[in-house]
Amino acid sequence: MKTGVQVPNFTFPSGPARLGAVLADISRAVDAAGFDSLWVMDHFFQIGGPDRTFLGPAEDDMLEGYSTLAYMAGLTSRVKLGTMVTGVIYRHPGVLVKTVTTLDVLSGGRAYFGIGAGWFEREAHGLGIPFPPVKERFEKLEETLQIAMQMWSADNGPYPGKHYQLTETLCSPQPLSRPHPPILIGGSGEQKTLRLVAKYADACNLFVGAGLEAASAKLDVLKRHCDDLGRDYAEIEKTALSTVHLAPGKKTPTDVIKQCRELAGIGFQHIIFNMPNVQDIKPLEVFQHEILPALAEL
Repeated sequence: MKTGVQVPNFTFPSGPARLGAVLADISRAVDAAGFDSLWVMDHFFQIGGPDRTFLGPAEDDMLEGYSTLAYMAGLTSRVKLGTMVTGVIYRHPGVLVKTVTTLDVLSGGRAYFGIGAGWFEREAHGLGIPFPPVKERFEKLEETLQIAMQMWSADNGPYPGKHYQLTETLCSPQPLSRPHPPILIGGSGEQKTLRLVAKYADACNLFVGAGLEAASAKLDVLKRHCDDLGRDYAEIEKTALSTVHLAPGKKTPTDVIKQCRELAGIGFQHIIFNMPNVQDIKPLEVFQHEILPALAEL
């Protein structure tokens, strides 16, 4: 089983002046511990609320995702890097694909392309980003996926979409990842999101907070979409996002190993954890010495 770390919160006790130093410590520790992936959210406001209390309010510190990943890339040598996940409305597709390609080339082929339809309306309106209805956001998501596939090919010709028109889909250099950075689509919508996963993606990402039964049902939906489209379900990497607080009185390594075994049992291959106390580094060391060796056997 693969494992990853998501860093969604940048409001550390040491404050903004040491934010870069703390992130450097986290990045190096994740890389050294043997995790497979390292992720940040792609938001401009913090997204905490009643159901995300550990993340804090919109006013808390938030860093731009791709600048942060570029910084992390320079501090690491093996871990793969991605956003969990980019809202399609934030950047023009051609610029977004070029950004991901740059990350992949400069990191030595270590980029994921994490993307979704976007949902944070307050953030969009706050920064003057158009926030179209959900139907249009999904149309734009599909066109962006098509543009990425074309830019990561030998076809430099035009892309005449409904929402996006590109006269020249040139992308040079091409990514080092082959055939391209893995496309990960985040979200669990059964009619639209999981169908796009079956049609275009190399990986899906599901929240697993609702329990094993709900997560298993989502994977069943994905498999049905794959069957309908003639896609090999086994080609798609099944990733899950979970929160774990390793601390006295909280979760233990045994709890984490048990959860991962259960998720592996229903088909997940890559579990990505965010940790409220990750800046302490100790949770990453516990993973390195007590958890990852056990998960390597799955």
